[in-house]
Amino acid sequence: MNPDQVASALDGATAYISTGLGSGIGWGDYSDWGVTAVYGEDSGLVAVAIDAMDGPLVRLRDVELIARVPSEVRADIYGLALREGASVRVNWSGDPEVAAWGISMGAVLELGLSPAGYTERRDTMITHALLVGPELTEDPYTSEPVIRWNNVRDRAPNPGAWPVKAEQDRPHWDWTPLKGIGPLRFGMNPEKVAAVLNEVPAARHGRYSFGQPWEGFGAWMLHHDRFDATGVTAHYSCGFSTPPTLGAVTVHGRTGPQIDFEGIRLIGMPVSAVDTALIQYIEEHEMSLVIGCGGDLGPDGLNMYVRTTRAGDTAVSEARFCQEEWEDHG
Repeated sequence: MNPDQVASALDGATAYISTGLGSGIGWGDYSDWGVTAVYGEDSGLVAVAIDAMDGPLVRLRDVELIARVPSEVRADIYGLALREGASVRVNWSGDPEVAAWGISMGAVLELGLSPAGYTERRDTMITHALLVGPELTEDPYTSEPVIRWNNVRDRAPNPGAWPVKAEQDRPHWDWTPLKGIGPLRFGMNPEKVAAVLNEVPAARHGRYSFGQPWEGFGAWMLHHDRFDATGVTAHYSCGFSTPPTLGAVTVHGRTGPQIDFEGIRLIGMPVSAVDTALIQYIEEHEMSLVIGCGGDLGPDGLNMYVRTTRAGDTAVSEARFCQEEWEDHG
């Protein structure tokens, strides 16, 4: 199907977010239907992503795939595969993927409505799915053109387990807003960061500049280093003729050190509990609440955002701490 045929099949739906529709490789996000259509070089449909919150309830044989507890869907898929002689593997996110059926599962944080009618984060994960044609079944998420729509190469692959470090096994770090966290100080270069953590980065991500005047041509732009033993990611700012310096630190929810904010434990906790405590503190102290692009919450002026990370069927809290001039985009 081409984009016009897809729109017609969706009762004339409009792709509110789209790239390259009708011009070859591209995709369209049909928000009203909770689906994203991905197109190949001939503008033919090659993949459909089903949203966990808004997408249709897709069934494979007798297995409901969407908006369910991930472990339950995993068990049902393995059971069906056993009956039909299909092979199940684990994809980049740690979820089941079956080439014979062209499905790759995933999970996202469930959202709900508060008693006051506001969107709030819950502590549960629910399933979504990527459904692909036969040409993409061998590796759906890292195949063209899916990789252009949703680039997962910079994300840490998960083997299918989400162990959470116990509170007593986490070191406690101090946080000086806008200045630094634990032994890390904003403005450090990558070598100093690695030295004070006494750890080599498990992964390093960046890109080569595109030749823009403010970037220079062909320069390597370091974005972040991930330190798995410590449980943090160091984010760097850099530019043309400007070496990378530490601008933000994400403390990982499952493995990172514990950080307190006015008696509120920020790391590795139920997300709803942290959100409730943070909102209550802000209201009691007549502060303003900042909501980031991903729904992350933080007190105004401190450039700290409470985030979430998956812990199997549930989610736990993590946080990003930034220097004053850092703009957090996810």
